Amino acid sequence: MKFKLIEEFKEFAVKGNMIDIAVGVIIGAAFNKVVNTLVKEILMPPLSMMTNGTIWENKKLVLRDAVDVEGAPKVEEVAIGYGKLIEAGVDFLIIALTVFLIVKAMNTVKKKADDPKNVTVATPKNIELMNKTNELLEKQNEFLRKVLEERG
Repeated sequence: MKFKLIEEFKEFAVKGNMIDIAVGVIIGAAFNKVVNTLVKEILMPPLSMMTNGTIWENKKLVLRDAVDVEGAPKVEEVAIGYGKLIEAGVDFLIIALTVFLIVKAMNTVKKKADDPKNVTVATPKNIELMNKTNELLEKQNEFLRKVLEERG
């Protein structure tokens, strides 16, 4: 059983899946930096300006104020930082919109490539073969229909 797991892992690694995953993680990390900068440096300042200079990152709901008592340990503030949640929500919306647009563009290109009658995009070989097979089957069915009609 132990060796089977190792063999499965080797097969997984050799097929390129690990490389695809690694490339995805690296691109995702770089994209995360771009989105963070976009949100913090481009989107949040105008939003802050529209809301009378509110800095959203610092917005919080204080449940208990910090207390500094002489001779006793300091009691920390307890607060819910909803401003960071708003920024994270904006980050998420930008990422979701970007991924949606990329997938939509890829699906449009794929749909064009899968159409054997579209000459502007090279059709993949498997689609060409399936189309030729379909044409041959249609011809065969037409021939058989004629033979059956003649026999009667």
